[in-house]
Formats: sequence, structure tokens, C-alpha cells
Amino acid sequence: MVALAAVLLTACGSPATHNSADVAFAQGMVPHHEQALEMSELVASRTENPHVINLAARISKAQQPEIDRMNGWLREWSAPVKAESHSSHDHPENHGMVELGNLSDLEGTEFDRQWLSLMIQHHRGAVEIARKHLSAGTDPETRKLAQDVITAQEKEIAEMESLLPQG
Repeated sequence: MVALAAVLLTACGSPATHNSADVAFAQGMVPHHEQALEMSELVASRTENPHVINLAARISKAQQPEIDRMNGWLREWSAPVKAESHSSHDHPENHGMVELGNLSDLEGTEFDRQWLSLMIQHHRGAVEIARKHLSAGTDPETRKLAQDVITAQEKEIAEMESLLPQG
């Protein structure tokens, strides 16, 4: 009897640890992180500020592996890697995205001010997404990533606020 129960449980597989909120979190955070990478790629050619250059490099280094991890979860869950709802690029308010405007046309201190302001706004959007996920997601790995995003990006927001040129 015990052997039969073990066989039946094995045949049923393990219960899913994720829910639709986990899928939505990954689908929303991937393009959000991709926009941060896009913004960070502009830095080296637009400023000589070593603090901004270093920050952009750290953002890229942290977020690319997270993108890869979230895309892996989506494939594992047989979920579309890209959300099928409205495009975040068409509607920047979706997923905490920001409107980049003329950022790529700026240089020097003017670029630094605009880049830092936009990245602060962008990070606040990510923190909001992650906080919402903690109240709805069930997958332990996505919940840990959401908490890691909150911790890292709140720290980076404080750093960016201190780097923001005055005036």
C-alpha cells in the first residue's frame, strides 16, 4: 500500500511552486531590467563622471544575470518570455518603465542629472513591482529575487540621490 502511494505521488509530479503572479513578475521585470541595461549602455559615451560610470557598470553586472534567471524560470514554467499585454516600450508607465526622451542627446553634467533622475524613477518603479510581488507571489525563488531587488535598488536610489548634481 505504501509503495503504491509512493508510485502514485511520483506519477503526479511535484506540486507547482509558482503562480500567475510569479509569471507576471518575471515577464514584467525582464523588460524593466532590459531598459536599465539600455540606459546604462549610454553612460560611457556621455559622461566622464567616474561615479556614474561605476554605478552604471554595477547595474548592468547585477541585472543581466537576473534577466537570464527570470527567462529561465519562464521557460521552465512554459510561459511566454515576453508578456502578451501592452508593450512596455509603447506605454512606459507600464512595469515602472520611464520615458527616455532625449537622454541619448545629452552629455556631461546635463546627461548625469537626467540619467540619474531617470534611473531613480526607474528603480522606484522596480521597487514598487517587487513589493507588489511579495504580496502575491508564491515561488520562493521569485520572492527572494523580489526582496533582493528591493534591497539593492533602494541602496542604489540613495547613492544616486547623493550623486545628483544640484542646480
